[in-house]
Formats: sequence, structure tokens, C-alpha cells
Amino acid sequence: MTSQFPFRFPQSSAVNRANQRGNRSPQMKLFLCRLLLGLSLAQLATPVLAQTGNTPTNAPANASTNPPTNTATKSVAVPAAPKTPVLAPGSAGQYVLEFNRSPIVSNRLRLESIYDETRLWFTRPRHWKTDTVKVQLRYRHSPALYASRSNLTVLINGTSIGSVPLNQPEGRVGSAIFDVPVRLLRDYNELAIAALQNNSPTCTQDPYDPSLWSEILPDSKIVFNVQPQPVSLNFDRYPYPVFDTLSLEPNQIAYLQPKTLDETWLTTAARFQASLGQIAQYRALDSRLVDTPDQVNDAERLVIIGTPNEQPILRELELPVALENRKLLDGNQKALGDDVGVLLMTTVNQGKTPVLVATGNTAQAVEKAVQFMVQAPDRQLGTGSVIFVNEVTAVSPPPLREWRGYLPPTDRFQLSDLKTFEDKPYTDVSVRGSHAPALEFDFRALPDDRILPGSSMTLRYSYGPQVNPLTSQVEVQLDGVPLGGARLTSVSGANRQSLRIDIPAESIKPNSKMQINFRLDPRERRSCSRVTDQQLWGKIHADTSFDLKREQVAKLPDLKLLQAGYPFTAPQDLSSTAIVVPDNPNKADLLLMLEVSERLGRLSRYDTVQFSVYRAGQLPEEQRQSKHLIGIGVQAKFPFPEAYQADNLALQNLFSRQWRDSQVQTLPDVEGVIKAIFSPWNPDRMLLALTSQTDTGLDQVRDLISRDPLFYQIERSSGWAAVWSDLADLAMATPASLLVVSRIGGNWISSCTSWLHCR
Repeated sequence: MTSQFPFRFPQSSAVNRANQRGNRSPQMKLFLCRLLLGLSLAQLATPVLAQTGNTPTNAPANASTNPPTNTATKSVAVPAAPKTPVLAPGSAGQYVLEFNRSPIVSNRLRLESIYDETRLWFTRPRHWKTDTVKVQLRYRHSPALYASRSNLTVLINGTSIGSVPLNQPEGRVGSAIFDVPVRLLRDYNELAIAALQNNSPTCTQDPYDPSLWSEILPDSKIVFNVQPQPVSLNFDRYPYPVFDTLSLEPNQIAYLQPKTLDETWLTTAARFQASLGQIAQYRALDSRLVDTPDQVNDAERLVIIGTPNEQPILRELELPVALENRKLLDGNQKALGDDVGVLLMTTVNQGKTPVLVATGNTAQAVEKAVQFMVQAPDRQLGTGSVIFVNEVTAVSPPPLREWRGYLPPTDRFQLSDLKTFEDKPYTDVSVRGSHAPALEFDFRALPDDRILPGSSMTLRYSYGPQVNPLTSQVEVQLDGVPLGGARLTSVSGANRQSLRIDIPAESIKPNSKMQINFRLDPRERRSCSRVTDQQLWGKIHADTSFDLKREQVAKLPDLKLLQAGYPFTAPQDLSSTAIVVPDNPNKADLLLMLEVSERLGRLSRYDTVQFSVYRAGQLPEEQRQSKHLIGIGVQAKFPFPEAYQADNLALQNLFSRQWRDSQVQTLPDVEGVIKAIFSPWNPDRMLLALTSQTDTGLDQVRDLISRDPLFYQIERSSGWAAVWSDLADLAMATPASLLVVSRIGGNWISSCTSWLHCR
């Protein structure tokens, strides 16, 4: 048969069957049309299971070959769609972001050699409408520079916004102001400062001449003139505005403390704080407790957790859900079911403070509402300003050794199995030029991984032509220490070369990074020219492979392992951990509980949070036997007196301390103690004691846990750890299972809030 189209199709069996169908009689076609029409009408008449929750009575039990699933869904009679609450905007004004708030600036940013550049990263808060932006640069430079051939150039997101000649007299500080076009700004921004420096009117021959330098001073700044905009409170933007990942200031959360505390509030508040820690990662987060909404300032976000009976303030808020006799009502003005959680957003303080409410008519409903917020897959369903939580998916615990951001649990894996800082798999990475930056990626071993001899990696790489084979190479480093390299020997380039490199035993740590660097040198150099190296390129292939020989062993107790959360973050849903507070916890106990929860969240990555919090008298025996325990409280109310009877340091009554055979009394005793021992109820579990003689000591412990520069200085050397004696001074050696914290100042700590280069 000849096709009607201008091209001839092959006469396959499928085409033959189509031709046979085209030759059917008109009566057969009419019969088929009637049959299909009847089936379509029957399908339209069948109830939709996901909406009604009913199963047709005439549906056969085995109608589908797929595994049976629960298609019935719970639903409530929802009220009329409420008006979306709006957060009132603040006053227009000026915001100054100084360079010295970035931890990489320190006393100055130094630029050396003929050409050098430095970069800073900053964000733009979501509620800003930016009118004008200016970069005010203060700098000084070497007096040996020629002004006509030396300058500073400022770029925003790769676009130049101006240059200034380096023509200041010796010892004088220069100043320049650059206008930034508002259209160049994005949520995440890069400020680059490039220096071209020459000390000769014709040609600077030595790029390493020490007279080639300039410095950007730390009081340089970016000045924003902004108009804050009103913000619609909608769950499809969560965690904003409860937590703004683009904020230039620390996010501030205030929890409304209920009149009475129980395990439901303690657990839900702690889990919610842990989920905020997972979202925050390296960003600053300040949390506190308040008794009334009037105590909340304009920069804080208020979180209310509890039933209307536990949080009577709910009756005074403007809620889109009716409340009667301390019961939440549905759209039919009937009390909501005991298992239906409610999440809603509203405002207080004349609309200036956003409020997140997690409530329900029972403790079970409140727990379900909060669990919806802490489970990342579930909260993606959220939208609008009100959510009725009927069911929450039960997320299975992850494997004990599956930690996101760490090395895969298998001994053999490839570069493509690792994730970038944007949480995407690595692909082939290309670099170009003589001074191309190294490919750096996390190469973090699990805390109990011990790397054995015989571990290796096979680097697969390619490079282009015109490289100088005498001076060009590829090099691999681990934490800045070279592991090996190879010379690039072909002037014509090479494709998919392989290089096997041994990885030394015990060299990979929980915070390790690997660097792969091409050092490309052109065959011919042109004097005073930078453009002759742009034809040079190297490529690192994603099938670069690793073969690790390792065993799982950890010497416990060891407080340094807390830097990775081990063993309390294994598995990563925190389900093996329980926090225990005194029977009548005060604010110091609760704030420390929130801080520990936040730190556990920062140290874990998973789709849910499953640890629990108990008062000392309510801790189930099964939990005591099976969980890693974190005890919080002063000595007089500490939940686990057994911790004071262990070896090493013992805090006793009347402000006395005992160390082995030595005993003293101190007045006042304002130091905090962090102590790790094996659980007295299970030798396979740990007990972490966060304690002191006074609430002031608990505040010191909270400062240590909350501040990264302090937390990541908990070191271990030959079985010993350091004791904080005064500010940044480290003195006195004590066992690795014990850390004493005292007099931590607040002014010397650098902030990782506004600038993004905090890792």
C-alpha cells in the first residue's frame, strides 16, 4: 500500500495491523464506538476515591494487578476560605553591610601579584524593595605602583560597576563610591574586587614582586536604601517568613511558653527547633521563650504550640478557624476530630509580628500538626494560611550509616555519587586558565570510620593542547595536604587519562575536603599579558572512582565526636536519642533544650525528626534502656544523678568539686560542665550530661553549643580535651569525656549571618 504522505513508511507488522483495522466494516466501527462511549460514561459515574473515601460496592477485589493501596482519605468540613493575613511592612530606611562582618575579611582583604581578585557573597532579603545600592570602598596600596597601569575594578554578579586608579600617596587611605544598578541584584549576590598592579611604566616582569600589593580595609561597606514590602503569610513559601534564608541578620524565634509543661509541648517544640536547625545550616538563629505576645519585638517570629486549653491566648488572636469552649470548630461549627491537627498563620502587634500556630483539640492533634512541619516531603504540600492535618506519613528510619553529605556507605563509589554544595550530583567539571581554582568538595568520613592502608582513588581527567609539559601538572590534595599528582606530558592534549593515588590510613576525617587542581602553564609566554592562558583547559570526569578500605570503630567517650553529633545523630532522623529535663524545668533548662535540639538539627540531614523529650519522672524505662540520653539541668535537679558518681569530675552539694582525690569548694561556681559517659542502663548507649551548679553555668553551656567558633574548637589530643578558662584562651587538660565551660564573652565571636562564605 502506498502512503498518502510524500515519504514511504516500512511495512512493519504494526502498520499491517493498522491497515487491517482501517479495512473493518462500518457496522463494526459503529459497534466499537458505542462500546467505548458506554465505558467512558461508566467511568464518569464511578466515584473518585481520593475525594469521597468510598469504594464502589461492585468493584472486584482484584480489579487491578498493582499492589493494593489505601486510596481512602480523611477530610474535614473546612470553613470558608479566609482572607490571607498580611505582615505589615516596616519603615523605609538605610541598611549598612560592612565587610568586617564576613569571617574571611578579618583585618583586611589583601590583593597581590600583577593580577588578583577577591570575592564576597551576600544575600538580598525577600521583603526588600531596593531603591539604591552603593559600594563604598576604602583601600590602600603599595607606593611602588604606577597609577596609569594599576587599578581596582568592582564587579557585581560578573558585571563591572566601575574602576578606580591606584594613585594614592604612600600611607594614605583611598576611598571610592560605586553605584550598583538595582537590576543587577539577585537573591544571592557576588561582589568581586579585581586588582591590576604594575610597578613599571612598561612591563612588570616578576609577578611575585613583594611590592605588588593593595588592601581593602574592613570598614568598607555596601549601603542599601530599601523599602520593606508587605508579606502575605502563606504556607507555600515556608519556611519564610518564620525563617528567612536570605536574611542579613540572625533570624529570631520566640516560643510562647504554655502555662503547664508536658511531654507533648517539650517534644514538639524541640523537634520544630531541630527542623529549623536543618533549614538554617550555617545561618544564625536566636531563640527565646516569652510569656505573652506583648513581649515579642518586631524582628522576632512568634511560634505558638499547644491546644486552646494549654494556650488560652489563642482566644484573643484573629484566627481563621472558629473557637468555642476551648475547642476548634470545622466548617459545620462542630468540634474538630481529636486526631486533626491545625496549622495557621496570623499576626500580632498591629500586624508587625508573624505568628505560626500549631494546634488542635488534643495533644495527639498538636503533635501531628508539628510533625507535618518537620517532615520535608509533607510540608511541600502546604499552601494557604490554614492547613488541616488529617494524616502524616510515617517515615522509616534511615540506615544507621547513611548520612547525607558524608561518604557513601559502600567502599567503592564515584565522584558522581557525591553531592555539590547545591545538593546535586557531580558531573564532569572543567577549568580554564593558568590560575584556575581547584575543584573542592566534601570528602567527609563518618565519625566511626577508620581508613585502613590500601585505600586509593583513580583520577580520570583530560586536558587540552598547548600546555607546557615541563611545568604543567594535575594534583590531588586532602585537607590541603598533597596526596599525589602527575605531569601533563602531551603538548597535543590528552583525553580520559587515569591516575591512581594512594590515600593514607586514617587521613579522612568527618570534616575533610578534597581538592583537585590543574596547574596549567602555556608553552609560550607573552610578557605582560594574561590572555595567553585562556586556551588552556582541564577536565575532571565524574567517573573518578574511590576504593576505600575501612572499618567501623570509635573510641568512646570522646567529646570531639560531638562536632558530628555522634553517636546521637545515628541514625540521622535522631530516633535513637532522648533528651531529659528536670521534673520542673525553668527557662534556663528549656533554652538549653532548644539549643541542643537546634544543634542536632544542624548536624543531621533527613526528611523527618524523631527524637523525644521527657521530664525526669516521665521517662519510660524502655526509653531509658534503649536510647542515647542527653540530660539537662543543674546539679540539684539533674535527671541522672548517676552521672555525678562516675569517674573524673564530680559536682557535689555546697558548691564542692572533686577530682580523683582532690576536693575543693568554689564560690560562686558559674561554670558549666559537659560530660559524656556510658549509659548506666545500657553499655551500648551514651549519656551526655549538660550541667552546672547554677543557671548561669547552664547559660555558658548553651553559649558553647550555639556558637560555631566555640563548638568546633572542642579538640582531642592524646586522649585529652581542652578546658575554657577565659574567652579564647585554652588551658588545663582534662579527660576527653569532660569539658568545663566558663566566662565565654560575646564580643569577640565573628558572625556568619550576613555574608555567605561561612563554611
